[in-house]
Amino acid sequence: MSGIITQKPVVQLRVEKCLGLYHQKNIQPFIKEFHQLILKSKVRYPLLEYSAKLLVEKIEWDDQIRAADQIMQLHENGCSVVAGIILQLRLPKAVDEPIKKAGEYMILGDEWYVCDNLAERVMGHSLLLFPQKTIPILRQLTQHENKWLVRSVGVATHYATKKGLKKKFAEEMFQILLAQSHLTDFHTKTGIGWGAKTIVKFHPDIYQKYKKKIEVDSVRPWFKTKLKIGLGRSEKYAGRFD
Repeated sequence: MSGIITQKPVVQLRVEKCLGLYHQKNIQPFIKEFHQLILKSKVRYPLLEYSAKLLVEKIEWDDQIRAADQIMQLHENGCSVVAGIILQLRLPKAVDEPIKKAGEYMILGDEWYVCDNLAERVMGHSLLLFPQKTIPILRQLTQHENKWLVRSVGVATHYATKKGLKKKFAEEMFQILLAQSHLTDFHTKTGIGWGAKTIVKFHPDIYQKYKKKIEVDSVRPWFKTKLKIGLGRSEKYAGRFD
C-alpha cells in the first residue's frame, strides 16, 4: 500500500494499523509497517505531521525517541518531518533533549531539507515558545563544526520570527546572526541569511539600530544583500509583532 494520500482519515487508518503492531510491544514490525504505509507514499507535509501526532498520542514516552531514531534510519524524504514533530511534542518537558536529537538527525540525514525540516519544527518552535531557554543553545550551535547545525540557527530564526517571536528576542537573534556574517560556506550562509532577512522584514528598526555595525567591511556582501532584500519587503510587515 503506497500511492498518494490526501486525506486525514486515510492517514489515521494506516497509522492505526501500524500502532496495532506497536501495542504488541514489537517496535521493528511497527516501524516497517509505518515505512510501507506512510513514508513510501506521497504524503504532503501537513499529513505527515498529523501522522506523527497520532503516533505520539499512543507511543509510550520512553519509546518515542527509539521510534524517531529508527524512522530517521529509513532515509525517506518525510522522515525528518515525522521525527521533527515527535521531538517538537517533547519540548514542553525539556528543551535540551529534542534540540540535541534534532542535531544528531541533521548530521545523519546530511541534506539541506533534512536540516530545514528539523530546524523549523524543533529549534524554531522552541525559540518561539521558550526563547529564554533556547537562545543560549542556538548561540552555542553557531560554533558547531557541522554546517547543518550552524545553518539550523538561521532557519529556526526565520521560522520563529515569521510566527511572531517577540521583538526583544528577535534582536538577540539578530546579534547572533550578525556575528556569523563572515561565513563562506553556501549552506550556512543560506540559513543565516534567511533568518537575518526575515528579522529585518518584520523589524526594520533593528536594522537601523545596528546599521553602523552592518556597514563595516568585516560584514560580507552576501549578508548585506540579504538584509537589503528583507528591508525591501518590510513596509508590509513592519511593527506586526512589536
